[in-house]
Formats: sequence, C-alpha cells, structure tokens
Amino acid sequence: MERDPSGDKRPSDEEVESLAVVFPGELCDVTDARLSAEGYLRVLARASPPSSPEYWDDVLLVVTELAANTIQYAPGPFELRVRPTGDGVQVTLRDSSTTPPTPRRMNPARGAGGIGWHLVHALCHRVNVVVRPDGKDVHALLPW
Repeated sequence: MERDPSGDKRPSDEEVESLAVVFPGELCDVTDARLSAEGYLRVLARASPPSSPEYWDDVLLVVTELAANTIQYAPGPFELRVRPTGDGVQVTLRDSSTTPPTPRRMNPARGAGGIGWHLVHALCHRVNVVVRPDGKDVHALLPW
C-alpha cells in the first residue's frame, strides 16, 4: 500500500483488481450493477483518480445502459466485469442473447427509449460485441 499526501493508505495500481459480478437478471439488478460498479470505482479512484471528473459518471451511465438493455432484450443471468486498462476502464457485460445490439431510432412521441446504445457509443473510445454460442459479450472502453 502507498500513502497519499494526507498520510492515508491507498491501494497501488497492482492491488486494484477487476470487478466480476453475476446477477440473476431481474429489474433491480440494473441498480445493483450500477452500485457494484460505483463501489469498484471508489477503490480504483484511490489508486488512480479519473483524469476528468465526468469520466466517473460516464462509466456508471454505460454500466446502467448496458444492464438495462440486457434486462430488456436478453432474459436471464448476466455478468458485469469492470477493470482498469492502461488509459481507461473496460466495462464488459456478458448476457444470454446471441443477437447483437443495434441502434434504434428515437421517437419522443412514443416515450422513452432508443437513446441508450447511442449514448454508449458517444461516451466510449471503443465498443465491440463478441457473439458466443450461448450469448454475447459487450465490451466498452471508456476514458479514465
């Protein structure tokens, strides 16, 4: 452990491991995924603070959007992984659907919806989808 300027102990970069949590796939898991990611970011920020304050919120928004899309389009359990990279944070969401996400046209007259996938792409350096025989992994790389 290193000490920050105030004398408190803080984890070193090597001590900040990745987050991996499996959720049963219920509506409340969207909130739980966000809370899990937020707890992880607190630990990460002690070792390596974000280079811009909005990056914290961007990671949480991407986690929320990916988890919400999973609940809506890929019934069943899902796994959230978050890990630091050399210059950012990688969020991976593994679900049970083999159908890759596609952008939808937003229609305000019909209510909410259609903006999440666009937000994910706008906030991330890179987004890719890997389809597996039993589902898919959505990988999102964000600045940190």
